[in-house]
Amino acid sequence: MHRYYDRVASAPSSPPFRCDGFERDGVIASATGERLALCEVPPFLRALLVTDGTVTKILEAYFWEPVMVDTRAQRFETALEPVPWIFLDTGDRCLIRDARLCGTDSGRRFAEAFSLIRIELIPPGFRQRLIDREIGIGVLIRNSGLESYREVLDVGLGQTADGELAVFRTYRIFIARQPVILITEYFPLALYR
Repeated sequence: MHRYYDRVASAPSSPPFRCDGFERDGVIASATGERLALCEVPPFLRALLVTDGTVTKILEAYFWEPVMVDTRAQRFETALEPVPWIFLDTGDRCLIRDARLCGTDSGRRFAEAFSLIRIELIPPGFRQRLIDREIGIGVLIRNSGLESYREVLDVGLGQTADGELAVFRTYRIFIARQPVILITEYFPLALYR
C-alpha cells in the first residue's frame, strides 16, 4: 500500500514522546540504520514531532503564511495486511490519503502526510467532508468539535516522495475512544535547518 508499512513491523514497543517532550539521549534512526541525535534536530522540528495539536495551524504561525492541504491522492482500498495500531484487519475497507502541506504564498512544501483511515468509524457528516477533501484532517476534527486524542507512536528518519532526507512521526487519532486514523508526516530536514 505505502512505504509506511515497511516500518510497522519494526516499530518501537513503547511510544516516544507519549508523556514527555524531552529525551536526553534520544536518537532517531532510518530503516537503513542512519541515526540522528534528537538534540541535533532543529528546535521547531522537535516541537512538531511531539505536538498533539494541529500541525497546519502551527506551521502557519511559524512560517507566517497560510498553509493549504494539497491532497495528491485519495482512494479506498482493502487492507492486504493487518495494521494493529488502528485495529485494521486484513480485508477491512479503508481510506488512504496522500497530501502535502504547502505555503500558499511561498509555494514551499512544509510536510507530506500519509493517512490510513478506518472510514466506517468516522461520524457520517465528518466522513463525507473527509471524502470530499474539503480541508485537512486536523482542521476538520478541530472545526467539527469531535472529541479526539492523538498519540505519537514512532519518530525517525525517512525520505519525502522526492527523496529528500526527512524527519517523520507516526501518530494515531482516537475518536470515541477508538483508534480511527493513522498518520505519518514527513518534514524535509533541510527546510527546517
